[in-house]
Amino acid sequence: MAAAPVFETNLPGLNLLARGKVRDIYDLGDHLLIVATDRISAYDVVMPNGIPDKGRILTTISSFWFKALAEVVDNHLITTEVEKFPEECQDYAEELANRSMLVAKAEPLPAECIVRGYLSGSGWKDYQSQGAVCGIKLAEGLVESARLEPPIFTPSTKAEKGRHDENIDFNTLCHQVGTDLAEQLRDLSLALYEKGAALASQRGIIIADTKFEFGMVGGTVTLIDEVLTPDSSRFWPADHYQPGRRQQSFDKQYLRDYLDQCGWDRTPPAPVLPDEVVRNTRTRYLEALERLTTS
Repeated sequence: MAAAPVFETNLPGLNLLARGKVRDIYDLGDHLLIVATDRISAYDVVMPNGIPDKGRILTTISSFWFKALAEVVDNHLITTEVEKFPEECQDYAEELANRSMLVAKAEPLPAECIVRGYLSGSGWKDYQSQGAVCGIKLAEGLVESARLEPPIFTPSTKAEKGRHDENIDFNTLCHQVGTDLAEQLRDLSLALYEKGAALASQRGIIIADTKFEFGMVGGTVTLIDEVLTPDSSRFWPADHYQPGRRQQSFDKQYLRDYLDQCGWDRTPPAPVLPDEVVRNTRTRYLEALERLTTS
């Protein structure tokens, strides 16, 4: 039986810097402590109840990918082993186990770096109305879930909690961060996606799309936050893939579908999730974890 969800952490003596949609961030001086709670968000709104073990699942998957992708780009992960955390964290070792990362401090860059390898979600909606995604013109006659060759880079703004990210075109990103840095972010994102998608394919998962976040550490572009998790990606079982329809998934799409069907208008407050939706969401996240990390 799953343990009760950890909706938020409170660690007296540690400096709580921020609470994101999922993660609680503590400032440890030279480093940050990032604790993945069991909160879940959809349409940029945090649900009132959590998904048991979700924070542990996300941390394990991110740790797996940070190591697997380290040859592509530097990342901020120092360790997930609590016994190697600073002394002031040790009183909370049980609470932090398997759901926390000690990371380097980074100056986050103001963009979500999205890569789409398949036509789904908001990209599919944009294509239907405009024949393009984030200003990138695509071939005519594509169907929902069609594979995109090559994958496309479609950045978005990085909104504060409770506000919505907005898709932007590459020229807008260049204006925001400078052309050289924008090109670097694009090239790194595409390289990360290609390597991650190839590895996931060996484990029976299609990564339809994903988002990366980057920051600057000592003048170096660095991968931060999470990477290729069910929160930040669309994971489809390869053996059930069929273009022309929505796909089965191991990610948040099941939750989004429920919220669409229940009539919620996507503005706070979000509805309390039924037990069945919580269980089924957890099952999908666990399936992603097991497929990716079990050899």
